[in-house]
Order: sequence, then C-alpha cells, then structure tokens
Amino acid sequence: MLGAAVAVGLAALSAAPPIDLEVDLRDAPSGVVHARLVIPARPGPLTLVAPKWLPGDHRPSNAVAELASLAVTAGGRPLAWTRDPVDPYAFHLQVPRGADRVEVALDQLAPPAGQGSSAAGSSFTSQLGVLGWGTAVLVPAGVPAAEQPVRARLTLPRGWKASTALPIAAREGEAMRFAPASLELLVDSPVLAGRHLVELPVHAPGAPPHLLVVAAESEEALAIPAELRGDVERLVAEAGALFGAYPFASYRFLVTLSDEIVFSGLEHHQCADMRMPERALLDPVARRTRAGLLSHEYVHAWNGKSRRPQGMATADFQAPPDARLLWVYEGLTHYLGWVLAARSGLGGARLPDSIAVAAQGMASTTGRAWRSLEDTAAAAQVGYGARSEGAYARRSVDFYWEGALVWLEADARIRRESRGARSLDDFVRAFLGGRSGGPAVSAYRVEDVIAALGKVAPLDWAGFLEARVVRARPEAPTAGIEAAGWRLSMSETPSSLQAAQERVLGSFNLEASVGLYLSDDRVVDVVPGSPAARAGIPPGAKLVAVNGRKHTRQRLEDALRATERGGALELLVESGERFRTHAIAWRGGLRYPVLVREAGVPDLLAAVAAPRTVAAVHAPAP
Repeated sequence: MLGAAVAVGLAALSAAPPIDLEVDLRDAPSGVVHARLVIPARPGPLTLVAPKWLPGDHRPSNAVAELASLAVTAGGRPLAWTRDPVDPYAFHLQVPRGADRVEVALDQLAPPAGQGSSAAGSSFTSQLGVLGWGTAVLVPAGVPAAEQPVRARLTLPRGWKASTALPIAAREGEAMRFAPASLELLVDSPVLAGRHLVELPVHAPGAPPHLLVVAAESEEALAIPAELRGDVERLVAEAGALFGAYPFASYRFLVTLSDEIVFSGLEHHQCADMRMPERALLDPVARRTRAGLLSHEYVHAWNGKSRRPQGMATADFQAPPDARLLWVYEGLTHYLGWVLAARSGLGGARLPDSIAVAAQGMASTTGRAWRSLEDTAAAAQVGYGARSEGAYARRSVDFYWEGALVWLEADARIRRESRGARSLDDFVRAFLGGRSGGPAVSAYRVEDVIAALGKVAPLDWAGFLEARVVRARPEAPTAGIEAAGWRLSMSETPSSLQAAQERVLGSFNLEASVGLYLSDDRVVDVVPGSPAARAGIPPGAKLVAVNGRKHTRQRLEDALRATERGGALELLVESGERFRTHAIAWRGGLRYPVLVREAGVPDLLAAVAAPRTVAAVHAPAP
C-alpha cells in the first residue's frame, strides 16, 4: 500500500505560532546574507536548530559552518546561548520570565564560488545569486516542517530583480513580502535574483503555467536561443504525455548563468535550481553538455518530490534519511532525464550517446566487484564529498549512472516480454503520475516499486533488483543495452556528446584505452588494472611530457594514435616532489565508447526515444 499523501504548504499547518523572517541581501554581492527572525516562545529552555538535511541534497548542510554572527535577544536584552556538544546544528538557550518571543539576528556567509557548500546553499556574485532559505533560518526543535508557519520578507540589492515559486503578497520598493507558508514550502522555494534577469513563458498544450527564468552575469547572456525555448516547450509537453499529470500548480526553471558559481542542480516541487556556466545556454556545444540538467531536475518534480522513498520523507530537517532507494530517486530520474531529453530534442540529445558514456564509465569502475549499487546510495552523504582520485576503485555516487542502466534494462525487458505492447512508460505513469495540482508528498517502499512493476509485466522483479542493486556485480552493466538491440563497442572518434564534454570540461577521457581520466594536465584517476595502472601512473599526478616533449593534448592524441603502428607511449609525470617516466604498453590507439546496432534484434532504443506528442516531432531519433 502506498504511503498517504501529505500536503506541502498551509493546508498542513497546525496551530503552531508563525515565525517572522526578514532576509536582507543588500550585502550578498559581498558574500554576506543578513537574517532576522522573531520566534514565538514560552519562558524556559528552548532549543533552536539550523536545518541539517535539506531535501534533495542527500548530505548534511554546511550552513552552521558558514555562520559569521549569531545574537539572540528577548525584550531587547541579550540571551546567552550554547551549542549542543554532540549536534552542532542545535543551539540551547533559556527564555526569561515574561517573554513570549525571542529575536535572532544572524549573518550567513555565501561564498561566490560555493566551495564547501552543498547544492542547497546560497551563492552570490556581484551581479546575481541564489538564496536557499534553509541556510538562513533557525527554528524551534521538534516542530514538523510542514506544521511551522513562516512569514517571510526579502530585501534585494538596488537594481536587482527576483523570481521564486513562493507566493508574493506584496512588493515594497526593493523588498518582497511573501504570503505565509510552511517552513517546508519556504525551504522548497529558493529565490533566484540578479541585476540581469528575465522570465520567459513556456507554453505547452494542457500544461499549467511554466517559466524559464534566467539570471546571468551580463545582459548579453540573457539572449536565450529560440531553439532552446522550443526544446523546453517540447520537454514540458513530453513530460505531460509520460506522467499523465503535473504535480504542481505552476513551475519555474530557475537557471543561474555564472562562471563564478559552482555547477549544480537541485530539485523542488514547483521549481528547479540549476547553476551553470555563463555561456552554457548560448554556446551550442556547451548546451549539448548542460541542457540535460533541465530534464533531470524537471523529472524530479514527479520522482523525488511528489513521490519519495519512505526513508527520505522525514518530518523535519534534522533526522538523517535512509537513502538506500536513491537508485530509484536518482537512478530512475537520470534514465527518464535521458529519455525526455531525447524525445524533446533538448540540446540535440541522442539517447545512445548518453548510454554509451555511462556504460563505459561503469565498466571501468572496478569497485563494482566489491561494493553494491545499493551501498553507494546508503553512503551518499559521504560519497558526494569524496575526492576524485580513486573513484574507479572506490565507486562514487553511481546510483545515477548505474541506476539509469538498471532502469534501461527493466524498460527493455518489459518491451520484449510484452512484444512492444507495454513499456516502462506504463510503470512511470502509474507509479509517479496521476495527480495534478499543488505540491504533496506520497511515500513508497521498495515493495511498492516491485509490486508496481509486476502489474506492468509479471516478471521476477524482486530477483532482478536483488541481483543488480543489492549484490555486488562485477560484470559490465550492459544487459539492458543488449536487450534493446545494441551493444557497447569502440570508435576512434568521440561522439558529439563526448567531444562536447571534453571541450567544455577540459577533460580527456581515456578510460576505454589506456585507463586514464585527465583534466587538462592533471591525472584525475586511473582505472585499476588498465595499461596506465600497470605502468604505475598514480591518480592525482601532473602530466608533464609525452614521448620526451612537453605535454599538450594534441601531442598525447598523436602519440595514442601512433601506438596502433607500434609507436611508443612514454609519459613523464610529476607526483609530489618526484618526476618519473612511465612506459605504457598499449597498441590500441584512441578508443571511445559507442553503441552499435546488433543485427537481427529489434531496435528498442528507437522506440524509447520516439516523441509522444506532436509538439516534439522534431526531436532527433537515436
């Protein structure tokens, strides 16, 4: 039985007295956010908490680490506070007799680069920024977030505009006063603000109002191509066709374009917070690598927000979540993000290209031999902060990519067993769709996932998931590719997606050949057991020279191609204070992953990627 739906907003509020919150962003361009709170209280002990586990972030917030000032008063008199000795997010104080409220004043640092911050954190530059409300509040402990009313007011820097899904009650000069909302809804409604900001309507038949909201470092970066706007309109239409309903009254794609803010995306019920480089939408090549973030975060409105694993549907922001079902929350979202991007033509997406890159990455991850997919989800809170070096051996947050490949296999199995009559679309519509309107949360367990799959196709889904998710599985996760009528192969040239990724990221992905992943001249990681690993090249080293000449990407490419003709491949690397030349035994040239058709097997990827609406007829086929 599915978990009961819980409204997110005023409908769920109890008689808890409201908190008044004022946030002042006038110093945010300098990296400081000021907040003032008036919190109803009774005389006696009071514990205030900073939200720790913000939804969608999958790791603890760093808000308490960025506090620059904290003062608590009652009736104008300062109150002493002490931090809890075991919970740094909790602050204890004593409310004096006769007081019915406490006033809190805090300053929160919002570093422009976002270093050390989570995706839910606030980030600002001199021209723009994103306010995550959860990083600017302290609230009474023990009150469910859906039951704590907040009356918020926000002051912007002069000349800035702002956009948010939070209902606005009034505009007061440079300030915005919002309608009372639950703490849950407030935290779920970030504010995108900036000197250069535009709201563009997104039209799709039968869909509620949508806006593409863009804030950029310059006015020039706001020249959003008509092609992209058309892609987003088709994305909205295709999502409606897939899910059968829209679980929100309106929706905003909040896009921050800045080279000073770290790339990230975070889902919300009625919006998505997406932070990209300044030219990510203008440059067609950059758009090829970044546009998929729009489809991924949009899918989360259904999967992750409206429907959520029971262990992640916590009552407040202090309880740690049980993240073992992130292979559904993020893995299924990643797969559906690929699918909807292909169906809508978003950024020129091609489904086989995305699958090939993910499959090769997982095939190179030797950590799959000792560590299960479910374990990467259970350890997500430490996985996000892990260093890049050693990720092939250690595994990372693989519930995105391998999770997507598991769902591809499920889709292909359903299509084959039903001879094309049914697909994963039927599961998605029944399990994630079906309800339109304002935000609400309906929780599920893994048993609910298995039961819903069984209604679409009577297969041993419990055994299927046990083998692929719960147990370590060293073999390459290509069964879904093969079931769909394709196979993972190699090419001397990169796909358009791989070429775009390497140009935009400054990377050189050689995991399919010598087993290196490079970022400019840095050896990010080395595939265990690969030719580069056998030659002794350590992760984290700096590549200095190729065959006796100073390293450039072109010289490395030329040397790799020459290995097919017997050419040498000797790399001089700097590691710590040591320099060493490593001779790599390799005769395979350049190799890039690619999917090729399997003769005599129906092409199911073409069916998966086929548009479902007239609005998406221009979406490219695989």
